[in-house]
Amino acid sequence: MVAVLIVIVLLCLLYLWALRGRTHHRLMRRLRKWKYAHRGLHSEGVPENSLKAFEAAIENGYGFELDVHLLADGNLAVFHDRTLKRMTGEDVQIESLTTEQLSEHFLNGTDQTIPTFQQVLELCDGKVPMIVELKPVNGNHNALSEKTCEMLENYKGLYCLESFDPRCIRWLQQNRPKLVRGQLAHNSMKEGKGKVPFVMRVVMTNLLSNWWNTPDFVAYRFKDRERASVVLARKLWKMQGVSWTLRTPEEYEQAVKEGWIPIFEGFNP
Repeated sequence: MVAVLIVIVLLCLLYLWALRGRTHHRLMRRLRKWKYAHRGLHSEGVPENSLKAFEAAIENGYGFELDVHLLADGNLAVFHDRTLKRMTGEDVQIESLTTEQLSEHFLNGTDQTIPTFQQVLELCDGKVPMIVELKPVNGNHNALSEKTCEMLENYKGLYCLESFDPRCIRWLQQNRPKLVRGQLAHNSMKEGKGKVPFVMRVVMTNLLSNWWNTPDFVAYRFKDRERASVVLARKLWKMQGVSWTLRTPEEYEQAVKEGWIPIFEGFNP
């Protein structure tokens, strides 16, 4: 009986230890001061992840979140989905395109095309901070992480990097330890069935990769934020939380009240 209790205690301590992250990055204080528009400040006629949406965020004094994919020619495109279907009606993989082909695909029937990451960097030019989400596909997590960091090498503005894939965050930890890195997650126990292995869903939902890649923040879906692991990571280890995606003023106010960095969409706070 005593041995069983000892094992239980050790497992509990191991679980708590696994939730830890890095909490002393000097840039986190600056990042906390901003509100972030999800995929830019998009609206009717202003598509998400478009130059126009990012320009609107800058003009309104917001930072913004964006997504990057690795193209067939090694460049980076700013686009959320794996295929163009939702945004352009074309069943084309974003990774299959080249830089030159991006200008051929128009977003939501507007004159806005898929921007390159370089175009966004030139537009932002340090005016507001960016949250850059790495979107790896088919095991290109290292190549994507490396290319993104390469393009940010001489960028003077404030930014941080995040990803659902813990391998991206691990790469950043190992190769660019000075950059602010964050682990994206949500409750994937039900939603990931049939797509993500059970063990991986357990690990990701409960932030159990934190011990491996020690993120500076945890970006967790707002409605799932009361998961025990999330609460413990924030309260016990004092990790910064980033809340996504806040779609009403009420959600926004609650998230800010609880100390989350807010990523909002569909309204102007």
